[in-house]
Amino acid sequence: MKKIIAITTVLALMAAAWTGCGAGGSSEEKGADSSQTVATDGSTSMEKVIGFLSEAYMEEHGDVKVTYNPTGSSSGIQAVAEGRCDIGLASRDLKEEETEDLQGTVVAIDGIGIIVNPDNPVADLTLEQIGMIYTGKITNWKEVGGSDAPVVLIGREAASGTRDGFEEVTGTKDQCQYSQELTSTGDVVQTVSGNPNAIGYASVASVNDTVKLVSVEGITPTTETIQNGEYKVQRNFVLVTKKDTPLSKAAEEFFDFATSEAADSLITEAGAVPVER
Repeated sequence: MKKIIAITTVLALMAAAWTGCGAGGSSEEKGADSSQTVATDGSTSMEKVIGFLSEAYMEEHGDVKVTYNPTGSSSGIQAVAEGRCDIGLASRDLKEEETEDLQGTVVAIDGIGIIVNPDNPVADLTLEQIGMIYTGKITNWKEVGGSDAPVVLIGREAASGTRDGFEEVTGTKDQCQYSQELTSTGDVVQTVSGNPNAIGYASVASVNDTVKLVSVEGITPTTETIQNGEYKVQRNFVLVTKKDTPLSKAAEEFFDFATSEAADSLITEAGAVPVER
């Protein structure tokens, strides 16, 4: 009899271990055991922000594990809609049709940096010039004060929130003549750094010294210029939740922390800009 009880207990524990965000179902269906795991899924551009927030939170709450699956904004939105994660991450605002079932909460503001190779002499572009470059109306760097060389257009894949935000701001939706469409912010930075004729766009938080940030209409992306709106190429970082499904206790408490004033210094450290309160 004792042996049967022991086997039953082991099987129950194994079943609990398999229960989680990836297995589907609402927070209530997942049960108390999995409530201590908060699963986030979505934007690759939000990697640093969600990383800083989750690490700080887990240090203070040792019984909670916050996970991050970098699949892209649209995939993250779909994941939360289908109940495959607790909180979706989107580097764009929700579309009208998405707001029927989902709630978007801005957690931070991000500047989209226009980047070129460090050897490129071009240091400033207007919003109009950026649009003309990406739609193929400007094809040579000499047309904007650079070298006599063809412009190589680097961008993100169609599901990217960064691409969606960039094309919306520059008025180039579905018109860009990309040379390469890459699946992550890091790939864009790496590709531009290796091609003297390339231009790309990436979250300012992800830009490093292997590429050069171009100012837009004389304005360099900084915390101040992004928060006050002077720098025009920017978008929101959004936490996405389901309207009709309450978060688990652990997920709700992490969400409250991430959207509180206590998180502002972490968001700044991650390279993004806190929302005005």
